[in-house]
Amino acid sequence: QTLAKQAAHHHEVATLVDNISPSFIYTNPSLHFPHETATNTEISSIAATVPSQSPSSLKSTPLNNVEFDSPRTLVRKGMQSFRENDVSGSLEYFDRADKAVTDGSLKPYLWQRGITYYYLNSFRDGSDQFRLDVSVNPLDVEEIVWDIACLARIDPESFPPPNKMALPRGKTDRRRIMSNVYSLFRGDGATEYDLFEAGHNGNISDEFYSLFYLGLYCEIRNEADKAEKYMKAAASSAYANGPGAGDYMASCAKVHCKLRGWV
Repeated sequence: QTLAKQAAHHHEVATLVDNISPSFIYTNPSLHFPHETATNTEISSIAATVPSQSPSSLKSTPLNNVEFDSPRTLVRKGMQSFRENDVSGSLEYFDRADKAVTDGSLKPYLWQRGITYYYLNSFRDGSDQFRLDVSVNPLDVEEIVWDIACLARIDPESFPPPNKMALPRGKTDRRRIMSNVYSLFRGDGATEYDLFEAGHNGNISDEFYSLFYLGLYCEIRNEADKAEKYMKAAASSAYANGPGAGDYMASCAKVHCKLRGWV
């Protein structure tokens, strides 16, 4: 009975995760979306062994003429608010989604809230969110990188941050772009040129991600002119305005430019 309850709980969390992660919402089999994570896949495989969750637990339910949104809907509304440059509004939705799952099991999967915290200059909260995310998905390079970005904004003089996170020993990211991003942000040897070259010689997704993270890197290193050049190039790239237009990070590049007054 205990195992059955644990499996049911994993299924409930997996159902929420499957419906809020860009890799599940926007995945095109012909493209590679960096946000696909081992944890989501692992949890989904567990979910496949238990009965499906009742649809009524995922849909908005009217009660006394008041509509209560499901956590999935709240996260999607938060993502949409962010895309529309309403960053503060996105935080309200993400917080409501978090509170709606009373056992706290959704909290480690709210990476979108970590990004929102960054753009609200709530860098400590952002770092806390990303570190919690990595605690359940230690192979996610982008969560590690965003945490470094938050820490660098807290203490710009200490770079790379002495308490930066790392992939598990012996683990690497198979994607050349993200390997370079990881090495650059951690100060492990990759240079700005290395990341730019990797994007230039890759596909349009690689190009976008190299430009985006170069922009973020230059921002946290207080090189505003270069940050603007890179981020504007990412926001106007073929990927961000074509097959990757639905990628949350493409929206992030565009919001970044708007918030910094670069458009």
